[in-house]
Amino acid sequence: MSKPSIPKGTRDFLPLQSKRRTFIFNTVQKVFEKYGFEKVETPAMENLSTLTGKYGEEGDRLIFKVQPRGKKLESQLEQIKLGQKTDGILAEEALRYDLTVPFARMVVQHQNHISFPFKRYQIQPVWRADRPQKGRYREFYQCDIDVVGSNSLLNELEMIQITNEVFTNLNVPGVIIKLNNRKILAGIAEFIGEPDKLVDITVAIDKIDKIGIDKVLEELYQKNISEQAIKKLSSFLLLKGTNEQKLADLADLLRGVDIAEKGIFEAKFVLQKALKLGIENITLDISLARGLNYYTGAIFEVVSEHFPSSICGGGRYDDLTSIFGMPNVSGVGISFGADRIYDLMLQLNLFDNVLHSSTQVLFANFGEVEVDYCLALAAELRNYNISTEIYPDKAKLKKQYKYANDKFIPLVLAIGSDEIEKNQFTIKVMETGEQLVATPKDIVSVVKDHLTIT
Repeated sequence: MSKPSIPKGTRDFLPLQSKRRTFIFNTVQKVFEKYGFEKVETPAMENLSTLTGKYGEEGDRLIFKVQPRGKKLESQLEQIKLGQKTDGILAEEALRYDLTVPFARMVVQHQNHISFPFKRYQIQPVWRADRPQKGRYREFYQCDIDVVGSNSLLNELEMIQITNEVFTNLNVPGVIIKLNNRKILAGIAEFIGEPDKLVDITVAIDKIDKIGIDKVLEELYQKNISEQAIKKLSSFLLLKGTNEQKLADLADLLRGVDIAEKGIFEAKFVLQKALKLGIENITLDISLARGLNYYTGAIFEVVSEHFPSSICGGGRYDDLTSIFGMPNVSGVGISFGADRIYDLMLQLNLFDNVLHSSTQVLFANFGEVEVDYCLALAAELRNYNISTEIYPDKAKLKKQYKYANDKFIPLVLAIGSDEIEKNQFTIKVMETGEQLVATPKDIVSVVKDHLTIT
């Protein structure tokens, strides 16, 4: 019999890991709701036609397709085997690649039941047929926020505020928010004489952090972009200095290129407002491209100096809903990669102060009579929202203490026959080993006092 295993790029999460992940989800969700975002959910599967053509050529290759079952699949496979044309594609459905495209589909499908501007958040898994590696999984959770139905740059500013607040609340150090604008990139493509190669340019420069600028320029040359254009482009990618200096340099270089001037104005607005709000960990990065085809304005990426991959990304999309028959609806959003945030926090030992167990009190089991006595006391604690469990089997006290230690349960209450006779119980504080005696009528106050201490 083969050893049990799971597909590459997926993970199991035991109680401790799940508790830590829930801490991330709850922290993120509280910030989202604080800014007025409402929760939605979409199915794990979408029609394949909904997803294809929205992520660029490379993204489309990473969509997990779901094959039909039964006679339809058998018929198509038989036709292929015989060299005949099939009456349809092998897959008609797919697992969602991200949360943004399904959200756009939802907006269009339910537009008569939505008030605009619509602010939504969504915390669900997505799937990509990627090559698994550190920080890159084939199944992972995204925590998304989007605003649709508003062109205001205040929405971009709010995305930055939320991002900054989330990582402040998670106590993650060394976080940098990168900002760019697709209009600036489109202006650069126009300036270097390659306006029709914008997609090739953005897909290539999006890889700078992974493969370096020299290989990016080599890839652009292979895309039939002229050496002169590549030389001009590289001067933009190498811009240095403060945000103000980079904006000034861009304004000088791209003067007269209308679309670039719009992008520079938008970037300047967001950067200046963020600075007034005291957000200083934001930088204008001209090499930031976000390879997804649907971005049209501001683009964001969040990195940590302690982690090799980005932990957030997003941007403005002005025409995403039009592909589903609803034109002229602008949106902006950002996606938090929960799995990468988890890995980063684990690497930096940031979960030490996170409560490890949902159980706060464990009643030791000394036998049937003693358990009957404990049941009412456990119910009383639960009535006061104190998470409580009774060890299910009669066992040596040492084994029950080990169980409490393994689950990080802070308090163990022992009530044996002697304690019942004396109308008292013993409470043990697991972290310190301290033990004291109290009476059942004081059980709630004593437990609450020691939970505060622990």
